[in-house]
Amino acid sequence: MDELEFMRGRVYGADPEDGGPRPGRVYAQLVGGPLDGLLLDVTDAPAFPPGAGVALRTEIGRFGAGGRAQYVPRAEDPRRYDWHGDLP
Repeated sequence: MDELEFMRGRVYGADPEDGGPRPGRVYAQLVGGPLDGLLLDVTDAPAFPPGAGVALRTEIGRFGAGGRAQYVPRAEDPRRYDWHGDLP
């Protein structure tokens, strides 16, 4: 199993030993970019204004350690967040 296959279906920011989704929580799938395939827990997330999203820390993006990947919810499917680029 390679690293990308290992990460699919795992929750962003969760403990690597127990990184799967938990019952009673709501998740969005990250689509594209360095975090493609990960799930983001959006259970308590506020509603975003159109075009706004989240900047998630990642070491595997364009800017390496300390960089962030920006994801924005799809207008037609808020359970999918599309990658909009990497940030320093």
